[in-house]
Amino acid sequence: MAKSQTIVGLDIGSSKVACVVALKDESQNVLDIVGVGTALTIGIRKGVITDIDEVTKAIDESIDQAERMSGIPIEKVFVSISGSHIESQNSRGVIAVSRADGEISTDDVIRAIEAARAISIPSNREILHVIPRNFIVDGQEGIKDPMGMSGIRLEVEAHIITGNISAMRNITKTLFQSGIDISEIVFAPLATSTILLSKQQKELGVCLLDFGAQTTDVIVYEEGEILLSSSIPLGGANVTNDIAIGLRTSIQNAENIKKEYGYAISDHVNESTQIDMKKYGDDEQRHTKQYLAEIIEARLDEILLLASKELKKIGKSGMLPAGIVITGQGSKIPGILDLIKDRLKLPVEFSSIQNIGLAGMTDKINDSTFHCALGLTFYGSQKNSGQGFAYGVGYVGNVFLQIKKWLSHFLP
Repeated sequence: MAKSQTIVGLDIGSSKVACVVALKDESQNVLDIVGVGTALTIGIRKGVITDIDEVTKAIDESIDQAERMSGIPIEKVFVSISGSHIESQNSRGVIAVSRADGEISTDDVIRAIEAARAISIPSNREILHVIPRNFIVDGQEGIKDPMGMSGIRLEVEAHIITGNISAMRNITKTLFQSGIDISEIVFAPLATSTILLSKQQKELGVCLLDFGAQTTDVIVYEEGEILLSSSIPLGGANVTNDIAIGLRTSIQNAENIKKEYGYAISDHVNESTQIDMKKYGDDEQRHTKQYLAEIIEARLDEILLLASKELKKIGKSGMLPAGIVITGQGSKIPGILDLIKDRLKLPVEFSSIQNIGLAGMTDKINDSTFHCALGLTFYGSQKNSGQGFAYGVGYVGNVFLQIKKWLSHFLP
């Protein structure tokens, strides 16, 4: 009988905590979703924990829901991290092949990755992921797995993601208070992209925009490798706040008005259509749907301008054949596809789950609320089966042992 392993993804977002419990059958590439849980939280600002007690309560609530649904006690999780403190850069490591016969060994690959990891970063930052993008053997580029090949010089091009140490320690402390161990802290869009972007899209060139409550995460792939990963400190909550100020109403009313009347492009809205403010306890004010759309459009323009700057950094503005894929609660505003297409000059589509076979409570996780948590379970299943694609370091400790353990799965 094939054994099933339990993998839990915990997404700590700016407005909610989401938990997904999955079983992975070792003989099948299918995740069986057996439990989910979600809870609202007010203890996070722009992806960074600001109130450990509030976040602990939300984590406890979401995990309790998932445990009751699945009947499985949760002890260890893959947990997300995001926020504007996340930064990335590309690095290169170069080493001489150690064996006399020139055959590249596991230790050679480890040493090359360690050489790429040896970058200068401020003392308040820590490396979160080291992701090999490309190996080069004696000048021959485009090699995915160099082990067993012959050469004198081995190089690796790696994408390195770093984060603020205190932000990572607060996540660790919060989960410790909940009695939960951490398998790995994972940059949120890295996990989400594993289930929302197809291999073909990653090969052609694609950007994933995840519109969260207070942040918008950006990750770009080309030729199957990561080019850019970053986080913009603006999201759907900023749109709601602007509406509350512009319409002089409460945050809750503003959120409801956005959902019922919101549109992303003001020119596409009839200028005379009125918002029924009586429904929100206001008989005095008169506002049009076009005025509301102007407020929404202005904030979305700001977010897209920052996203465009990120693409320009890597020379991919308007140059991604597979275009933009969008997800997140903030992406649900009608007209947003046309707005992004116009502003970023790229094809745009809503996300859909890719690359993964699902069973069990699939209806529970089809909403973007659970996309990151589901992505974390898939990420975890790939790491556990030796098919990992990101060398998680930082919290998980000794990078040498972690990489060696991962690479050992490929050895005969």
